[in-house]
Amino acid sequence: MFTKPTKGAEPAEAAPPRRPVAASLIAENATITGDLSSEGDVQLDGAIRGDLRVGRLTIGENGQVEGAIEAEAVEIRGRVNGSIAAQSVRLHATAYVVGDITHAQLAVDAGARFEGRSLRFEAPVAALEAPAEAAE
Repeated sequence: MFTKPTKGAEPAEAAPPRRPVAASLIAENATITGDLSSEGDVQLDGAIRGDLRVGRLTIGENGQVEGAIEAEAVEIRGRVNGSIAAQSVRLHATAYVVGDITHAQLAVDAGARFEGRSLRFEAPVAALEAPAEAAE
């Protein structure tokens, strides 16, 4: 039960531990022109003119995005002019969004403004056909 490994024996290879990714803050007085990509969380209180691809995006009341957003989750209190694709999207009362939202879950608080289409993620057609073929 409590045996010591023999000298020279190498431990079994394990996947390297995943390093936590620090959250990024784009302050209210900052403006970025260009695309932004991050695996971590992003808090946006400034402005971005470009596309975003991030893990989780939170847009503060003064935050603005002019471009497409792709993320796991998006919370919007500010302004977005562009498409959004995320598993979970929440528009708070101060949100103003112009563009289509593709989502699995969408929450819109009273007072939020949304001009565009709400599109749910659909399962790929090939995935739906595969079980039917296996049954034959």
